[in-house]
Amino acid sequence: MNARNLRYIRPYNLKKAKRLADNKLRCKRVLRKGGIPVPELITKIKTKEDLDKFDFSALPNSFVLKPNFGFGGEGIMVVYGRKKGETNVWVKANRDPVTEEDLITHIRNILDGSFSRANTPDIAFFEERIQLLKLFKPYAFKGIPDIRVIVFNRVPVMAMLRLPTEASGGTSNVHQGGIAVGIDMATGVTTTAIQYNHTIEYAPGKRLLLSGIKIPNWKEILRLAILSQDVSNLGYLGADIAIDRNKGPVFMEINARPGLAIQNANQDGILTRLQRVEGLRVKTISQGAALAQNLFGGEIEEEMEELSGKKVIGLVEKVKLISTDGRIIEVEAKIDTGADSSSIDTELARQLGFGLTIDAFQEIDVSGYNIIPGKEKEIKQDFMQKFGEKIPGLHNVAVIFSSSGKSIRSVVKCSFVMDDEKVISRINITDRSRLRYQMIVGRKDLKNFLVEVR
Repeated sequence: MNARNLRYIRPYNLKKAKRLADNKLRCKRVLRKGGIPVPELITKIKTKEDLDKFDFSALPNSFVLKPNFGFGGEGIMVVYGRKKGETNVWVKANRDPVTEEDLITHIRNILDGSFSRANTPDIAFFEERIQLLKLFKPYAFKGIPDIRVIVFNRVPVMAMLRLPTEASGGTSNVHQGGIAVGIDMATGVTTTAIQYNHTIEYAPGKRLLLSGIKIPNWKEILRLAILSQDVSNLGYLGADIAIDRNKGPVFMEINARPGLAIQNANQDGILTRLQRVEGLRVKTISQGAALAQNLFGGEIEEEMEELSGKKVIGLVEKVKLISTDGRIIEVEAKIDTGADSSSIDTELARQLGFGLTIDAFQEIDVSGYNIIPGKEKEIKQDFMQKFGEKIPGLHNVAVIFSSSGKSIRSVVKCSFVMDDEKVISRINITDRSRLRYQMIVGRKDLKNFLVEVR
C-alpha cells in the first residue's frame, strides 16, 4: 500500500482533484455535468437550523442518508421502506425500525463531523435509493451491489463486484462482511469470491455459485469509469458504479484512495497491471476500454483453471450424455448461467431411455395446479405424493417460469461428461424441437466450471 501511495496516488492525484473526490455533493454535480448518471439528490442539511426546520414526513418511502465528507462507507444509512401504518417510521435492510428521532440523531452526528475524514463539521444529504437489479436479487442481502473499477492512465486495470450480506447489514462494505468477487476485465464475468479474506464459492446460505455471473452493461461500465477520470482529473481512482433496475449503470462515487481488497478478489497483484499501462498514450475512452479487455481479461485458460480449480468452458460445449443402458449420445449444449437447472429435449430424452417416463407423465392432468411464484415447493410435494410412484424413472418435477410461459416438467436423473468432467444431473424434460440446441446446462451443473462468455 505504501508503494502504491508513493508511486501512484501522490504523483497522479493532485490535491484539487482529491478534494473534489472527497466532497460527494460537489463531485456528483461535476459528474452529472460531465454526462455521467448519478443518483438523484433529495435534499441536503447544512446546519442545525436546517435540521430543526426539516419536514421528515416529506421524505420518500426509501432513501439513503450520507455524510458529504464520509469515507470507507462510514455514516451511510440505507432506508429500505416506510413502516406500514407509520408516517415517520422507516425500516433498514435488516428490518430494524428507523424513527424520526433516529434520523435526527444521525444527522446531528454527521453535522458534528463524526464520520468525516478529519472530524470536521459536515453536511448531511438524502439521495434516492438505487433499485435492485433482478439478476442480483438472489445474491444480495437486501442492499444494492456495486462494481468497483480501478482506473489508471485512462485504462481500467482491475474490477470487483461487491455484494451486501446479512453480516454487513445490507451494505456492500467488504470490511464489514460484504463479499468481494473478482471480475474478468474482458468479459465482465465474475471469477473468485472472498469474504473476510477467505475464498468462498457460494452465496451465504444458498447453493448459488458466485463465479460465472455476467455483469450487464459491462462496456458501458468501463466507459463510465474512464470518463469519470477525465471529468475528475484524478490519475488513479476507484470508480464505484451500481446498476439500477430501470436506469442501468449509475455512478455512486469516486474514491481517490481505493483499498486493496480488490487484489484478493482477483487473485492478482495490482502493481504489475499499473506498470503495464504506465506511460501509454491512451487517446480515447474506447481505446482505454479495449486495452483493459485485451491486457487484463481472459488471460490464459490454464491460469484461470489453476487459480480456481475449475474448467473454463464456452457458451456452447459438446456434451456426452449417458443413456439408461450405458450408451453415449453426444450433443452440443448451450451453457446458460441464467437457468437454474439443466434441460433436455423430449426426443433426446427418449433416445436416452426415458420414453416410459415421458409417456406416463404426459397422461397426468396438471391444469389444476395454480402455478405462481412461491408455490413451487408445495406443487412439487403434492405432485410427487399423488403421482410419483405411478411414473417410472421419475426423480422429481420442476416448476419452471420462463419467457415461453410457466410449466411443470418431469425431472430425471442423468449423467453427462463435459470437458472430461462427469456431472450427475437432475435434468428436466421439455419440447426443445424448435430451438437450436437440444440441451441447456444450468447453474446447478456448473459448479466445477467457469464460463468464458466470449
